[in-house]
Amino acid sequence: MSASTTATLRHDWSLAEVKALFVQPFNDLLFQAQTVHRAHFDANRVQVSTLLSIKTGACPEDCKYCPQSGHYNTGLEKEKLMEVQKVLEEAARAKAIGTTRFCMGAAWKHPSAKDMPYVLEMVKGVKALGLETCMTLGRLDQDQTEALAQAGLDYYNHNLDTSPEFYGSIITTRTYSERLQTLAYVRDSGMKICSGGILGMGESLDDRANLLIQLANMPEHPESVPINLLVKVAGTPLENAEDVDPFDFIRMLAVARILMPQSHVRLSAGREAMNDQTQALAFFAGANSIFYGDKLLTTANPQANKDMQLFERLGILPEAGEGHSDEVHQAAIEQALVEQKSSEQFYNAAV
Repeated sequence: MSASTTATLRHDWSLAEVKALFVQPFNDLLFQAQTVHRAHFDANRVQVSTLLSIKTGACPEDCKYCPQSGHYNTGLEKEKLMEVQKVLEEAARAKAIGTTRFCMGAAWKHPSAKDMPYVLEMVKGVKALGLETCMTLGRLDQDQTEALAQAGLDYYNHNLDTSPEFYGSIITTRTYSERLQTLAYVRDSGMKICSGGILGMGESLDDRANLLIQLANMPEHPESVPINLLVKVAGTPLENAEDVDPFDFIRMLAVARILMPQSHVRLSAGREAMNDQTQALAFFAGANSIFYGDKLLTTANPQANKDMQLFERLGILPEAGEGHSDEVHQAAIEQALVEQKSSEQFYNAAV
């Protein structure tokens, strides 16, 4: 299959086709992915987001990978929903170092009626700062989805995590169909979808392919596709899971890029364990979005200054968001690199 034929949008991928992409020679796969990437994006731009845990711990879900699940003893303290003003302060700090999208995550099965007004105020306040907004709050009903859209939420994150076939081995407290229903509500509301999965949970190649097929064969591709590498946390059932071969992780990114040419493919959780060379290969394979800051919800993430130093070495620039000129964006980042050497910027909510 030539790179040119995969630069167009498709929604009818078969398992045989996707597995054929995975198993082709590594250099051929990366060449194909890079060709598709350049047809739709500036290959030297990466979108930069910051993720804040606005409510940490004691989640009723039993996701085997998650330190926030109340089913496992991981030493993580339960915290209440952050105050709106504190969230806005963190968003302002994120904007000051060049973030264009501020993502807020809560450890809920679904948002409660009493918490929704505060969540909506967070969305409105972050939007007023000139940032794109994203939230992950668990399952949504139609009314909650429409309320978030009316408040101005740009993206809703709701990962599928893995294939439908393997899903029951990882989560039993929420069905795959419930996840798909939430994504359908989000799409119908006019918000953008952020949805991806996790590698390293014991899944097969078929599972990895079928996860991407679920995403790529949606009527509209998710605008953002986070590909996470399992962060093994003591106390979770997957704390001793087998490591993922870095080349297999890069293959996942490359195939995601080929299947969803216009989506931002996000190099997400697990970057703390990746060296610079692996991250450089990830960008070459078509990853063009990252989270930066000190933490990704409750697990470590490379610090922003380290990310920007790698960007400089690779000749990569952060993708400018709405309301950000390149000059203003770059100046904010350069100033932040100086300030971050002597101060901690993020995530007092998850300490």
